[in-house]
Amino acid sequence: MYHSGAKQYQRVNVTSEVLDADPHRLIQLLMEAALTRMAQSKSAIERKDMETKANLLGRVIEIIGTLQSSLDHSSGGEISLNLERLYDYMNRRLLQASIANDVEMIEEVMGLLLEVKRGWDGIREDYLSQAQGKNENTEPRQVATHISV
Repeated sequence: MYHSGAKQYQRVNVTSEVLDADPHRLIQLLMEAALTRMAQSKSAIERKDMETKANLLGRVIEIIGTLQSSLDHSSGGEISLNLERLYDYMNRRLLQASIANDVEMIEEVMGLLLEVKRGWDGIREDYLSQAQGKNENTEPRQVATHISV
């Protein structure tokens, strides 16, 4: 009973955080969700729970696809092109990891995504100050995502 209530609370908490998040924070949430699912998939492999592993890695691949599709190539230049290639590589490695049940491949992708996330987290203050300057006289807009984190 407690476990069910805790899961429901977590879903509500995540939903409200997503609805209240600015675009920069949404990307952070997606990265956090992908890292969490990869850690869970490693545990599933160790438990030999292949159905759970497949579901979790499928969600991670979907999240990375969303990150990839959110890249702004018109203003991102070489960085967005490099991220495009990196996200493509991550998804290929995750597919290989799923087929081979290889925890080391998942750890490799986790390391790569952590590196990207550290960079993204580092620009948070710059983003907030730019966003505040642009949106001082506008109402906040609601952003929703179709990804189930």
